[in-house]
Amino acid sequence: MTRYVIKRGDAPDKLARYRAELNEEQFAVATANPGAALIIAGAGSGKTRAITYRVAYLIEQGIAPARIMLATFTNRAAREMLHRVELLTSGGDVKRVWGGTFHRIANLILRRHAASIGFEANYTILDSEDARDFLSACVDEAGIDTKARRFPKAEVLQDVISFANNTDRPIEDVVARRYPHFEPLIQQMKRVDTIYMERKRERNVMDYDDLLLNWKRLLMEKADIANLYADQFQHILVDEYQDTNKLQSEIIDLMAVKHRNVMVVGDDAQSIYAWRGAEFTNIYEFPTRYPEARVFRLETNYRSTPEILALANVSIASNRKQFPKTLRAARDSKGLPPALIPCRDADQQAAFIASRILELRDEGIPLEETAVLYRSHYHSLELQLELTRRGIPYRVRSGVRFFEQAHIKDVISYLRVIVNPRDELAWKRILRMIPQVGNSTANRIWERLAFAPDPLALVRREDFNVAPKRGAGWTEFLALLESLVQDETRGNPARQIEIILARGYEAHLANNYENAEARLEDLRQLALYSSRYNSTEGFLSELALLSTERYSAPQGIAGEDVVMGGDEDEMLTLTSVHQAKGLEWRAVFIIWAADGKFPSPRSLRDAEGEEEERRLWYVALTRAGEQLYLTYPLMITDYNRQTVVQKPSRFVTEVPPELYDIWSLEEESVGKLNAAEDETQKYIN
Repeated sequence: MTRYVIKRGDAPDKLARYRAELNEEQFAVATANPGAALIIAGAGSGKTRAITYRVAYLIEQGIAPARIMLATFTNRAAREMLHRVELLTSGGDVKRVWGGTFHRIANLILRRHAASIGFEANYTILDSEDARDFLSACVDEAGIDTKARRFPKAEVLQDVISFANNTDRPIEDVVARRYPHFEPLIQQMKRVDTIYMERKRERNVMDYDDLLLNWKRLLMEKADIANLYADQFQHILVDEYQDTNKLQSEIIDLMAVKHRNVMVVGDDAQSIYAWRGAEFTNIYEFPTRYPEARVFRLETNYRSTPEILALANVSIASNRKQFPKTLRAARDSKGLPPALIPCRDADQQAAFIASRILELRDEGIPLEETAVLYRSHYHSLELQLELTRRGIPYRVRSGVRFFEQAHIKDVISYLRVIVNPRDELAWKRILRMIPQVGNSTANRIWERLAFAPDPLALVRREDFNVAPKRGAGWTEFLALLESLVQDETRGNPARQIEIILARGYEAHLANNYENAEARLEDLRQLALYSSRYNSTEGFLSELALLSTERYSAPQGIAGEDVVMGGDEDEMLTLTSVHQAKGLEWRAVFIIWAADGKFPSPRSLRDAEGEEEERRLWYVALTRAGEQLYLTYPLMITDYNRQTVVQKPSRFVTEVPPELYDIWSLEEESVGKLNAAEDETQKYIN
């Protein structure tokens, strides 16, 4: 057990400074005695501040910086923390602290000991794109006929192998859970994985997962190396511990085996990344693995009003597996309870949000301090269109604009070809999706079609001799075109999209994308949205007109688009809840707070899914500082074109209705209900 040596004379002054700059909870964390510690850091409670002062305190108490390891989830976070430590310690030798992501620390160790596991010290690290190319070469080497059977593309294969590595599960389990349609191909996939591992060693390269796998391998197989680092790292700190996967947790336990001075900091209530391998039990079962661990709680929230925290506290209390905590607001009440706004339909929801955002701007809350959060990307479809129409500038943190995603553009390209058979870009895009058709073949086919009186008729002729000679892909493509040009479907964009999905594109998603289900949801929602148009031409025209009303994003906002209508330096943020974690805004709108939307139906397939969805809901609630709005449509159109009544989310109804201020929307105005109690019964119960 480490014993601190207090430097007489200056220690009391420093402790006085710590007391002045930290609250009591943070001070207890920063100055804790040696030993295992679990810090349950509630949302907005200043956990980064507590970790920073903890590292500074260790250094000031005589711990050599090189004997401290600080594992974070971004290198930027580590740099910022250590820079602050340097200021606190008056320029101490902080650069010797082993700080950074798990992968960065792994690389530092492996560069020293690569030879012990069959690599050379100058190994190359493959980024994700390089790793996919490498996997594709391994598929070829395995002799797999990817055309005879729909073998997964490299992106999907990479996801399977990575998820298996990080969760310590066999490939067959991952395929059964995430890609059941590929179960007949498990043996071929395992063979590719074996070749992939062998080729990486032969070529002296590692991918990101290998950095962690080989770090663990060193600790498990090389006792002398394991003892060296177990002795060196007297103190280990891990930030965002709730987001660690099984592999990362095992590595920390191996590194801490001697001193057991491991301090993990996180919030079990914000564990929301199980879909990418994060293991909730790492933080939940930490006291079981370290029975001697002290548990500290950071419960003073510096972000949100008491009214918002009251809702968040009651909401997360419904989870059974958790470390109970009650967030307390450090700021005064604004007298504004969270607002619950049932809307007539998705269009009224979008119109209300756009109007209210403009009102908030007039009231002093700029667009930059306002955000709209949603569970799934397609939930923002109507809102993006409404914002564009009104000229309200916005950024999309959860990806590119809805209509600029690859899968949306793919499907829209089919519709464009039917409406305008001379659309060169659309033709080339859909041709390249056909198996055995690459750029050169697509260009050759287009050259034949370009000046034909009727390109759609020409391409379907039996004597069209530019087509690929073998494989069923071309035949299936022609059958799809034939269906799309029939009189009963030609002017019906919703039906056309359904046909495109059913006749190959759904399978294309499954073979090519690791998030195929989410993309399929987008396209089904697109079909529903397009059903309001009387013709495919009308649908495409609106999309085109909307897209011409935007301009390029200002420098520094890469990959995002901004629409006309405001100061380009001030933009509303649209984001999925997953992308919003760690961020905050003065005003937050959570849209589609409806049954079947949030929580996501896909996430409820296993027993732990609902609790993770409630944690996601909790993350959404706690992003708001001053004002919080929850909206949902009362009526939606289902996939059978039937209008159905929509219920509020279970996360809305499981808390007492008095925690909300329920609003009623009139056709042209927004007003609060006079008979709040009656309306609460109507909408909540």
